[in-house]
Amino acid sequence: MSGSDAHRTIETVWRMEAPRLIAGLARLTRDVGRAEELAQDALVAALKQWPQEGVPRNPAAWLMQVAKHRALDTARHEIMARRKQDEIGRDIDSEGPAMPDIDEALDDEVGDDLLRLIFTACHPVLPKEARIALTLRLLGGLTTDEIARAFLVPEPTMAQRIVRAKKTLSDAKVPYEVPAGAELGERLASVLEVVYLIFNEGYSATAGEDWARPGLCEEALRLGRILAARAPDEPEVHGLVALMELQASRLRARVGADGEPILLLDQNRARWDHLLIRRGLAALEQAQRLAGVAPGPYLLQAALAACHARARTADETDWKRIVALYTVLGRVTSSPVVELNRAVAVSMAEGPEAGLALVEALASEPALKRYHLLPGVRGDLLAKLGRHREAAEAFENAVALTQNARERTLMQERAAKERAAG
Repeated sequence: MSGSDAHRTIETVWRMEAPRLIAGLARLTRDVGRAEELAQDALVAALKQWPQEGVPRNPAAWLMQVAKHRALDTARHEIMARRKQDEIGRDIDSEGPAMPDIDEALDDEVGDDLLRLIFTACHPVLPKEARIALTLRLLGGLTTDEIARAFLVPEPTMAQRIVRAKKTLSDAKVPYEVPAGAELGERLASVLEVVYLIFNEGYSATAGEDWARPGLCEEALRLGRILAARAPDEPEVHGLVALMELQASRLRARVGADGEPILLLDQNRARWDHLLIRRGLAALEQAQRLAGVAPGPYLLQAALAACHARARTADETDWKRIVALYTVLGRVTSSPVVELNRAVAVSMAEGPEAGLALVEALASEPALKRYHLLPGVRGDLLAKLGRHREAAEAFENAVALTQNARERTLMQERAAKERAAG
């Protein structure tokens, strides 16, 4: 095998196995940063040896074995150093602590390391941006440079963010465990929020030249599926997976040949991924069975996405049901963005004038002051009512607020069209 082939194999194996490798090492070391360092040591060893000696029959096991040896050497060194400090005047054999079986600890399959790692990376002690960065680094298998490019910050800035996050977890002595009782609900909400934020950034990029970044959607979906497999009785986990599967099914149809955005009602539904739709609907059914009469926000959003997925054409969309679901979701979340989406649904079910009245009522919401979709939606409804000059002004306001180049171009084109019509 050539050196380039070996390096491609190493990259593939690392993407697939790094999260499990780091998770197993974190269980031993109780230090996420140290676990990542040990995993990186194993990667460096592979980069040196595999091109010369060939790729081993079981690459993942090889990486784990190397990392285990490094962990064992480090642990023994640290334990012996502590003993030398404490055992003056004592008999080591009779009173000293026993050397732990590092191999046994690493091979122990009790509990779920990946689930522990997700809950640790998404701990509320970290700010939201740090949780996202650390989750992508440890569990998404992305490099610091890839994460920095995805969120449009310099690589040194992202590197510092990740280093600070690992130090914060270490300094706070965050336990490497899945929380129990009331704390589980709070921590699970943080985990789901981070996963969905990653997905949303991939589905509709807040800034940059790309309308969508499918790679981030894939990473979020992978994390969601891990959660669903390891927390099978949590309805909101299945709700989030259903929501992401159903939304991801549209990715191919959301972007034109030149990367331009294609809005939902204009998409070619034949290009939707029907395998993802079936998976999403199955996950939704599972969430509904578990939730009973108390649906959570992710389940409700998945039910909304299912309304679009089940409609063979845009005209067949059940807008009345969508309005009803948004009404329930609004009560659960008290979100102005949800209310804006509900206004769009009302405009489709009852006409643009009814929707516009709701949009105008949201104009004073502080949370929507810098939200580009508020003037964007307003411009769309004004255009449908034939109020072209006002629509153009609304679209121009949206242009000023959006940071995504593709979305800005779309709004500029719509503003020009309304100016011409007026």
